[in-house]
Amino acid sequence: MPKIVVLPGDGIGQEIIPEALKVLKNVISQKQEFTFQEYAIGGTAIDKFGKALPEETLKACQEADAVLMGSIGGPKWDTLPAMERPELGALLPLRKKLNLFANIRPVKIIPALLSASTLKEEVVKNVDLVVLRELTGGIYFGEKGRNTQPPAAYDVLVYTEEEVRRIVELGFQTAQGRKKRLCSVDKANVLESSRFWREITEDVAKNYPDVELTHMYVDNAAMQLVRYPEQFDVIVTENMFGDILTDLASMLGGSIGMLSSASMAGKKGLYEPAHGSAPDIAGQNKANPLATILSAAMMLRYTFDMNEEAERIEKAVIKVLNQGYRTADLASSTEKAIGTKEMGDAVVAALS
Repeated sequence: MPKIVVLPGDGIGQEIIPEALKVLKNVISQKQEFTFQEYAIGGTAIDKFGKALPEETLKACQEADAVLMGSIGGPKWDTLPAMERPELGALLPLRKKLNLFANIRPVKIIPALLSASTLKEEVVKNVDLVVLRELTGGIYFGEKGRNTQPPAAYDVLVYTEEEVRRIVELGFQTAQGRKKRLCSVDKANVLESSRFWREITEDVAKNYPDVELTHMYVDNAAMQLVRYPEQFDVIVTENMFGDILTDLASMLGGSIGMLSSASMAGKKGLYEPAHGSAPDIAGQNKANPLATILSAAMMLRYTFDMNEEAERIEKAVIKVLNQGYRTADLASSTEKAIGTKEMGDAVVAALS
């Protein structure tokens, strides 16, 4: 029996996860039995157990087929030492322990949301791209520290050949199933790690002659995503660059509240919305659950090979948006916003 671990986390995570589960259970109810087990993580776990990633939670995630997570963190825990906060104390170690080396974030424009984008319609109307971000290496996981004489701080950026090669391989494989264009983003004019990244990417490219490979510096890539995003098919990049570029790309579609993501290690994955815990609107029934619902669809597709069910969810989301339903992050001044629960209910209704 497939096992899914559910980690609501903090802030709006407590509100959006129930909506995703509502949709997920509706779709799979006629197919096979799944088990859903909920565990604490992040600030909620700190308050309850004194640790952002309790051993019980980690063990459950290691034994699960997939993990569905909300969001973690918030100002309540910002005064803790850095390594004890929800992000560094839970999210990064969880990715490392589960070997989730590939973060996959698709960005495809939904016509009904063209007006929600801050960019001109002609710029974004044909956007359909995927960003692959390396997730367990780079500056986030390198040595960190401070010196006192003189006062200084450092974060070391390190990549091994294996770490680069496996994410780049996945990038080429993903491009083969799409429009056969791969853009590798680095900063090879300045960073030795980027030159290393580019050398390995060129070597891997020899095995994929059908895929067109281009290289782009990260600052130019940021500009091009705003200037002419349609040029991209698959983007592959390192951890910090990917963190920044995926948030930027999310706004092409109007809101980060629409951006789903999968963090993968083979078939096993952790699925979560790309946004944060939004403590300013937590508990107010204002959060957009669609990114989490779409992340659940990715889970069905990537981990369980349930493509038909995943497509049903994606079509239901498009249907409710076509019907004019909007949460506050998507609504214009002339549109009435509905709440988190109401949006979840609308997607369930659209499934039928």
